[in-house]
Order: sequence, then C-alpha cells, then structure tokens
Amino acid sequence: FSARFISAPPMSDLEFGGMSIKEVEMDGKYKPPQPHWYELYAQPCVAELLGSALFIFIGCASVIENVDGTGRLQPALAHGLALGLIIAILGNISGGHFNPAVSLAAWLIGGLNIMLLIPYWLSQLCGGLIGAGLAKVMTANDRYINATGAAFTSITDDGQIPSALVGEIVMTMFLVLAVCMGAINEKTSSPLAPFCIGFTVTADILAGGAISGACMNPARAFGPALVANYWDYHWVYWVGPMVASLLAGALIR
Repeated sequence: FSARFISAPPMSDLEFGGMSIKEVEMDGKYKPPQPHWYELYAQPCVAELLGSALFIFIGCASVIENVDGTGRLQPALAHGLALGLIIAILGNISGGHFNPAVSLAAWLIGGLNIMLLIPYWLSQLCGGLIGAGLAKVMTANDRYINATGAAFTSITDDGQIPSALVGEIVMTMFLVLAVCMGAINEKTSSPLAPFCIGFTVTADILAGGAISGACMNPARAFGPALVANYWDYHWVYWVGPMVASLLAGALIR
C-alpha cells in the first residue's frame, strides 16, 4: 500500500471569496497619491510667468544698456545665457517654454496638454509685460527712450517686411526645433538642451538681428511694445513665430 499525497496550492494562490489571496495582497499595496491640481495646472503657469518675466527683463535691459561698440553681441549673449539658465532652473516644472510659439509647437507634437496651452500663453504675455516694466524702472530714462524701451524697431518701411518675415520664420523654426528635439522628443533629448536652446537664440540674434531684430517670441515683442507704446509692424513678430511653430510641428510629426 502506498499513500499518495497531493500538495496543496501555495497560500498566496488560494481562492478567497471569488478572489485569490494574491490579488487581495496586490490590491492592498500602497498606491502613491496623485499629483494635486496645483502641481498639474497652477504651478507650471507660475513657472512660465516667472521665467518669461526674468528672461524678458534681462533681454530688454541688455538692449537698453547696450554699450557702444559691442553691436549685437551684448544682447545676443544676454538673451541666450539668460534663457539657458532659466530653462535649466524651471524647465522641470513647466517644460521651460517662455514663448507662445514654443508652447504651440509643443502641443502640436504631444508635449503639452491642450488644457495648458491658453494659460501658458497668458502667463508668458503677462511675464513679458512684467519684465519690460522692470527694465523701464531699472534703466535711465534717456537710455530707455533712445532704445524705444527695447521694442523691435528694425522694420521702418513696408519694403523690409518680406525679408523680416522670412527671417522670423526661419530663425524661430530653428529655435522651436532645438526645443522640441532637444528637450521634448525622447529619442533625441539631451541633458544639454537648456544651453543648446540658449545658444540657438544667441546664434539667431547674431545672424538676423539687423534684419528683423531676431525676436522669435511674441511675448518678447508684446511686453516692450505695450510698455513703450510702440506698435509699428508689431504683427510681424506674431505672424512669423506662429507660422514657424506650425511648420516645425508639422515637420516633427
């Protein structure tokens, strides 16, 4: 006579009221809390407001206080270095756009929730206004007037519009591609993205500053234009960057 013993199933696999103990144990595991709405929606907008204000303050101040003989070098370096540093500091909170054209392209390629697109734009425009206002308060009045408050004055007649518009489209496309491919796209993203983006702005200003002013950013155009009340050919600095954003988004897609 030989006895046969049938081994029982592991305790974690026993049935318990239609559900295995293993499943009960899995359900009982700690689940991390979901991010608060403030972290998802309000905090990124605050970061965009702060970053845009700091960037445009430095940019405007560098134009207003531009030393004779440096040409475009001082504004180019100031804009590029400031943008790179601010993206490195605040980029993990909001993505580090600080530019309505960049936000539009980020949404087009799936890097930004559509619920944040309009709030980002409003934050960036308000930040531009704050930055331009701070630059006016800080700088000497005669220098501010001579520089037209760092508003874009490169276009003086209708004949310059085609070249300025093409320049804004191409230079903004270069910037938007640097942001989307260097910081958003997972296959091509780089830890050096903040400074690559800053260097792109510097290169654009050195190359095209004499043609259109190398704005590439409607918020950078809007703040100084409102504070200095200078609106000549202002539309170019909206149409050019936004068209470039659409083209860059389509190209990446």
